Amino acid sequence: MRYSRIGCKLDGIGGPPCKSMYFHHNGSRGVATMSTGTWKSNRLVKYVGTGLGIATILFIAISFIATKIVYDKQFPRYDRPDENTTAHLRYSDIATDYPRIPVSFESEGNVLRGHIYGSDNTRGLLVIAHGLGGGADSYLPQIKHFVDSGLRVFAYDSTGSYDSGGKTTKGFPQAVVDLHAALTFIAGQPNLSELPLLLFGHSWGGYAVVNVLNYPHDVKGVVSVSGVNTAIDMIMEQGEALMGGFIHTQFPFLWLYQRLLFGNIASFDAVSAIHATGVPVLVIHGTADEMVAYEGSALIAHRDEISNPLVRYVTVDTAGRNGHNNLFRTDEAITYIDEVNALYRTIYDNYDGQIPYGIKKDFYDNVDRMLLQELEPSLMRTIDGFIDDALRH
Repeated sequence: MRYSRIGCKLDGIGGPPCKSMYFHHNGSRGVATMSTGTWKSNRLVKYVGTGLGIATILFIAISFIATKIVYDKQFPRYDRPDENTTAHLRYSDIATDYPRIPVSFESEGNVLRGHIYGSDNTRGLLVIAHGLGGGADSYLPQIKHFVDSGLRVFAYDSTGSYDSGGKTTKGFPQAVVDLHAALTFIAGQPNLSELPLLLFGHSWGGYAVVNVLNYPHDVKGVVSVSGVNTAIDMIMEQGEALMGGFIHTQFPFLWLYQRLLFGNIASFDAVSAIHATGVPVLVIHGTADEMVAYEGSALIAHRDEISNPLVRYVTVDTAGRNGHNNLFRTDEAITYIDEVNALYRTIYDNYDGQIPYGIKKDFYDNVDRMLLQELEPSLMRTIDGFIDDALRH
């Protein structure tokens, strides 16, 4: 049967509104209908679209929640370890020859605590930014060396670390926030601000000392050891080690969460800061760094992008001291550490991993901490030479 459309005009423009009605050629009137197959197909498309929309929303919500949980767990609080059961140099080991003055200042409402060493030294003020998981006292061998070289040293515990306030270390950019607060505090202290300002940082601190150059502090030179270029590079690199390629699906959520925590500081990158300031920078990195990949998130991986002629690079490739935490070890220290570790392993096995506290304390009491924490002479001479040049620049 054939149909013909009724003549009509648009509603409200001189005639009756158009209707979806047709005349049968026999004169009767009918209504156009959709075929059953088309109706089912449209309904299926609608259901699929709704399902995909719900799935997308759930994926975003779950991903963001998971991102927050995983990110926060990577930045817990780090309290000072029991000094009787670690091999680190303790302040009590050097207190007589290296007196220190306590200082405190605020960083976003948290009270950060530190010390000034070599208070009579006037060659320059060296600020030390420590690595994640440690504190200022983790770098007592370096502090001792720099004081002996005539520098005054300002070393502090970052947010959520050792003696400073904070329930957590919050995130990678927090190191920049805290260093900026430290330098702002120093600028307000006449006895400190009168000295040429130098920065030294390792790992988390190595990232901070170059990225803080995004602020207008009068810095004469920077030593960055095992540092990264950007916070997100480090987060993604560590995430890939834990989660494989799946971490890349989480990039937008990691980027957003870090941005919500730290604002534009989360987007700081060391390369841009080095270009913008022209400050002398010494970049040191080990080829076997297990935490910050030499050709990955490391600042040194971006050396071809840096045109600042005052930037120098030191690649450490000697086995036994080309990792993340062993760069400063001497040959003697490496040998001694192997001996100490072998002895500790024997004790550990004898007690099935449950070494009594007294036995453990006795073991560490007999460790030669000075030998274990000796600094590699050639590397320190390189750093000293760089500092000399930076102070003359």
